[in-house]
Amino acid sequence: MSGHSKWATIKRKKGAADAKRGQLFSKLTRAIIVAAKEGGPDPESNATLANAIQKARDNSMPKDNIERAVARGAGSSDGEAYESIAYEGYGPGGVAILCLILTDNRNRAASDVRHIFSKHGGALGTPGTVAWQFERKGIILVDADAVDEDALMEAALEAGAEDITVDGSQWQVTTAPADFASVRSGLDTIGIAYASAELTMVAKSTVAPNEAEARRLLKLVDALEDNDDVQEVFANFDISEEMLEAVAV
Repeated sequence: MSGHSKWATIKRKKGAADAKRGQLFSKLTRAIIVAAKEGGPDPESNATLANAIQKARDNSMPKDNIERAVARGAGSSDGEAYESIAYEGYGPGGVAILCLILTDNRNRAASDVRHIFSKHGGALGTPGTVAWQFERKGIILVDADAVDEDALMEAALEAGAEDITVDGSQWQVTTAPADFASVRSGLDTIGIAYASAELTMVAKSTVAPNEAEARRLLKLVDALEDNDDVQEVFANFDISEEMLEAVAV
């Protein structure tokens, strides 16, 4: 399982995301604005916008906020200009980290990200340093005790899932990006509840840091995610669910 997806799910269960909901809504709004500006305001013909809107809904963002963000992106009078940048580097234990940024100030974003890496024992690399280690996939996590295995397998595979694996207390349904919406819809149709569902970057291989490295690494990941310009953080760590639970306390 994607270690970072597992970490995000554990933090949500513990309410960590609720404490920063204002900042989360700001990031979701920014993503919707950029998607609508670059691909148009119709989610039916703009997959990036559709994904941004779905992510906002998953995080309980009010409908009015979403509609205003789409309208702001579709218009050009407000002068908002965000730039998409990817920053790459390594964290404690040699874990590869990929950060996706949306910023209106490239110099500020670069300085902030470099400082966060350095402060938490990481090192920022040059473009291409780690990006090759990740590929975009749809990932749906389902609590193992909340679903019948055969029902999940049948529904997911019939809807076009690539793979279904179990890790600890959760099933991971993996899809190609183009099939993500249909697989998610297939699970919704038969009432299978999931802990999370998102288009993400999945590591082709993983690194298992020791406990001390894991604690420093997760502080680095959290610090990056706390930055206003950072939209998404992906890392190729493999840390046990028990250790993640302990660190999240």
